[in-house]
Amino acid sequence: MDGDGASRGQPMLEKRSSHRERHFTAGEVVRDVIMGVSDGLTVPFALAAGLSGASAPSSLVLTAGLAEVAAGAISMGLGGYLAAQSEADHYKREMKREQEEIITVPDTEAAEIGEIMSQYGLEPHEYGPVIDGLRRNPQAWLEFMMRFELGLEKPDPKRALQSACTIALSYVIGGLVPLLPYMFISTAQNAMLTSVGVTLVALLFFGYIKGRFTGNRPFTSAVQTAIIGALASAAAYGMAKAVQAR
Repeated sequence: MDGDGASRGQPMLEKRSSHRERHFTAGEVVRDVIMGVSDGLTVPFALAAGLSGASAPSSLVLTAGLAEVAAGAISMGLGGYLAAQSEADHYKREMKREQEEIITVPDTEAAEIGEIMSQYGLEPHEYGPVIDGLRRNPQAWLEFMMRFELGLEKPDPKRALQSACTIALSYVIGGLVPLLPYMFISTAQNAMLTSVGVTLVALLFFGYIKGRFTGNRPFTSAVQTAIIGALASAAAYGMAKAVQAR
């Protein structure tokens, strides 16, 4: 009977050991891509459409659009770099402060561990050994406080440069989409109509891919992205036309 129990238990153990959890861990990269492509699809389109309405030739629209894409990519990339660097600097400042508190007021910090643990329904006799273990390991104690007390994750030291490059490249890719028709159609008005269709298709495709990566409904994400992008483009186009009317 013991042998039968072992034989029955073995497949269950093997089944459990073969389990692989799949979690999406590239949230920051996807966020940067979304930011870059979204702006890249809308801003150059609005500029190109505004110039097309002013009866500018396609060559001029394309030149101005490419210049805007270059400037926008640099600006967006720099903004992403500064934002990521600010997060890293904030983490360093808070870590230094927390480290000083662990040294100067260890009992107070230990009591804070208990407060954190109690929020998860643990009793003092259950989290007491955890506190003792952390007090014997200052580095683990510091990391615990940073994550669970302050809610801060240790930033990747390469994050700032990666964010800048990702946003800038995404902006360039997105920005070239509405400008493609102006490369092949000499009449700006006709190119603008084609650009509207190409940009709308790109927004739908981008929204679908975004939904797949973020775990949302792809088709719903596609429609939402297209609507938001269309509204943003229309607003920017309307502002450009209003300025030209003066």
